[in-house]
Amino acid sequence: MTNVAVIYYSSTGSTYKLAEAAADAARKAGADVRLRKIAELDPQAAASSRDGAAEHRAATADIPVAAPEDLEWADAILLGSPVHFGLPAPQLMHFINGTSALSIAGKLLNKAVSAFASGSANQGGQVSTILALHNAICHWGSVIVPTGSTEPVLYEPNNGNPYGVSSTTKNAVGHADEENLAAIDFQTRRTMEIAAAIASGTKAV
Repeated sequence: MTNVAVIYYSSTGSTYKLAEAAADAARKAGADVRLRKIAELDPQAAASSRDGAAEHRAATADIPVAAPEDLEWADAILLGSPVHFGLPAPQLMHFINGTSALSIAGKLLNKAVSAFASGSANQGGQVSTILALHNAICHWGSVIVPTGSTEPVLYEPNNGNPYGVSSTTKNAVGHADEENLAAIDFQTRRTMEIAAAIASGTKAV
């Protein structure tokens, strides 16, 4: 069985919707799944910063907070973030900055890792956010799993880049298009397939 960790930050629910779909896809594919949210750096400020933030926080109160141990446990990892000025959310980056002990010890080596993002507008920084997460994946020594450009679902009108699934929220709270949810299903299964191939190849050596 493949261990899949879906680790995300979401302020009003759009990135959460993608993360939830990824976790569901992994479960349907037979994985053991941990869906984990990133903790707020300043919970009071975050709850009042945007419309829908307090409601989303209350609705997801039962989801466990991500810990470095979740990364070590996983064979396949999906990282999700909203766009913050073309970069991943600082909450997620703060979490990543705390993974040095795992990384230096080689405990993230050769894990299959993929990234996804949501933003308010088309060409609003989703790709640069995903690529910034790819930088961290390289430092971990993990294997980046892109979506590529071969799966038909990636050509649907509301999808479209080879790096990772991205959604355009149009400033709607908790929004992701059906095409995005179908694409994250594909991205999750692909990440699991690469994780299984890595595991198989490692056993064969």
